[in-house]
Amino acid sequence: MPRPTLRTELCDRLGIEYPVILAGMGPVAGVGAPVATAELAAAVSNAGGLGVLGGVAYTADALRAEIEKVRSLTDKPFGVDLLLSPNFLVPRGRTGSRTEKSAAKKERPAIKLPSAHVAAVRKIAEELQIEWLQAPPTPTGPGTSWIPEGQSYAGAQMEVVIEQEVPVFASGLGSPAPFSEVLKKHGVHIISLVGTVRAARQVAEGGADFVVAQGTEAGGHTGRIGTMALLPQVMDAVAPVPTIAAGGIASGRALAGAIAMGAVGGWVGTAFLVSEEANQPDLQKQRIIDAAAEDTIVTRLYSGKTMRNIKNPLIEAWEASGLHALPMGVQGLLIRDLQYSIEQAGRHELLMNAAGQTAGMLNERRPAKEILEEMVAEAAEVLSDGLASRVVAAV
Repeated sequence: MPRPTLRTELCDRLGIEYPVILAGMGPVAGVGAPVATAELAAAVSNAGGLGVLGGVAYTADALRAEIEKVRSLTDKPFGVDLLLSPNFLVPRGRTGSRTEKSAAKKERPAIKLPSAHVAAVRKIAEELQIEWLQAPPTPTGPGTSWIPEGQSYAGAQMEVVIEQEVPVFASGLGSPAPFSEVLKKHGVHIISLVGTVRAARQVAEGGADFVVAQGTEAGGHTGRIGTMALLPQVMDAVAPVPTIAAGGIASGRALAGAIAMGAVGGWVGTAFLVSEEANQPDLQKQRIIDAAAEDTIVTRLYSGKTMRNIKNPLIEAWEASGLHALPMGVQGLLIRDLQYSIEQAGRHELLMNAAGQTAGMLNERRPAKEILEEMVAEAAEVLSDGLASRVVAAV
């Protein structure tokens, strides 16, 4: 059968066949590497979409190696997703100015976690019958030794993106403004993800070539506004910058609907979480397949920011505690020992299991190529004669 035709401005500008972008999903469930590793990113690119590598957890050397691996698996365009939140933009050690150098000579005090939060987290572990263990040091976080002095975590990673001539950079969180000038100088297309109209204006002004309007239906870090309400408002706010839809895009019907509303494509995460190539434990994949739409919950437990996950007793205990989450970065420190203790106890059902509300429509594991091709074929059919016939039939 001939391949379906489904093209938008996104395809022409990025050099891809279909307007489907893999969300650059980071680590979940205690897995050190991201869900969107080279295998998944390359599979989506080879199928005609844009594969995006989830780069947030990599050191510069590891990111370079993973980018090279993507290139060994595909000759198609691909992207890298990094987080540009404030804690990832803080320079390590000494920086340029005399004032900053003087301040850098003083030893920075360790972050002191609120005693009430620490006690509450330990109590949750006790209630869940988890033996409390101390996690070993991590070599990859902000401020660690692989980052050159005067450079930030994101900055060190960005140097690799530029050095490797990655075609597309995506920021799943934060504005691209600190790096947009150098990225554009090197011909890199910039995609920024937002959950509000205000953030959409900020990233467009900060240099984004495409703005992804992500509705609350989405898995992982997400906002509070539904996709159908957010998408047209973002399009109006950032025009003529093109808008991509995210949140609830797990079928051809949803992709067609987003394009009909004016989006130039879909940013797709949850549908690929259950793909064969997704770097995610079998338990987490199966929990998504078994879940209904109402089995997800938005929590700040894991990162300090709102994140949609499959429900579990740990999340329920955290929400019942009434504690306010700490800022991003600090919240991760708060629960670091707890997550390590859970892993060591083999209670993997309590670990992060990011997924969107479309989990309720996913019922099997399949290759990413098959997922994308089915989505595209259905969208093409709905947007052609199929849509007209359905409207006539309804009348």
